[in-house]
Amino acid sequence: MKKLLLIGFWGVSFLGFSQNVKPKEDKNKDEKALLVKTDQSELEAKKKAAEEKAKLPKPYDPKADAEQDIQNLIAKAKKENKNIMIQAGGNWCIWCLRFNQFVQTTPELKKLVDKNYLYYHLNYSPDNKNEKVFSQYGNPGDKFGYPVFIVLNKDGKMIHVQQSDVLEEGKGYSLEKVKEFFSHWTPKKS
Repeated sequence: MKKLLLIGFWGVSFLGFSQNVKPKEDKNKDEKALLVKTDQSELEAKKKAAEEKAKLPKPYDPKADAEQDIQNLIAKAKKENKNIMIQAGGNWCIWCLRFNQFVQTTPELKKLVDKNYLYYHLNYSPDNKNEKVFSQYGNPGDKFGYPVFIVLNKDGKMIHVQQSDVLEEGKGYSLEKVKEFFSHWTPKKS
């Protein structure tokens, strides 16, 4: 009985190991081919993003004195009874540039923003990280990435921070979601 079991075990083992197994060099060849395809599509995507980025306006100014600019906006917001919409990011960020372009070229959004907000592009880049300004708002870019939106009331008090990924749709932004976001944080009229 033991011999029968042993022969059965060898037979099953032989069948298991005799399956069509590719030699190691062929397996590596397939992996390299897959890597090349992935690298090629990744390069193509990066190229398209670079072309798109080159065409979009660059609203962020690394040389700006953000602290002073925001103080000036607060003074103006009090007079005009508007909130301040800070779009934090940089010219390096395709999603930041896409959002800016989306708002500027969508009449419905542009009208909503112009009526209710003073809009500011707060730069975050290797040239100028605006660490002091960001720290006043809890460094939301560290938590949410870019762009991130900081909404201030007319007195300069932060009333909301909005991550941008919930506003996205496909390779752009959802008109309804962005409109709802802007509408929700308009100044309360007395």
